[in-house]
Amino acid sequence: MPTDKIFRHTVRVPYAQVDIMGFVYYANYFIYFEMARAEMMREAGLPYTELEKQGVMLPVVEAFCAYKSPAHFDDLLHIATRCTEIKGTRLRIEYEITRDGALLVTGHTVHVCVSPQGKVLRPHPDLRRLFMGE
Repeated sequence: MPTDKIFRHTVRVPYAQVDIMGFVYYANYFIYFEMARAEMMREAGLPYTELEKQGVMLPVVEAFCAYKSPAHFDDLLHIATRCTEIKGTRLRIEYEITRDGALLVTGHTVHVCVSPQGKVLRPHPDLRRLFMGE
């Protein structure tokens, strides 16, 4: 059951992240996803740094991005993020990036819970509690 909890993060596009056409370079959206995901974890009460201190890593095993409309230098982007699924050892996080209410990008990342040595782990109980209300 996905959570209804949506986390919000804002990013202003720096000039260094646009291409010769004046568009945000496509790969930078994955950086925006990562920034929003880290803020989501922090706001939910379980920052990545704390999770890693407890021996849990969350590498990305799948990443997807659908581009609807380009962003440009100095645009103020709003990123809505939510954990939509925790199944087995994986969790799925979905993203929507908007500018002035217009949808620019949608995407998701899938993460697997592993130890620092790469051993697959069950999801940290706090992840389920924070994101799935369990």
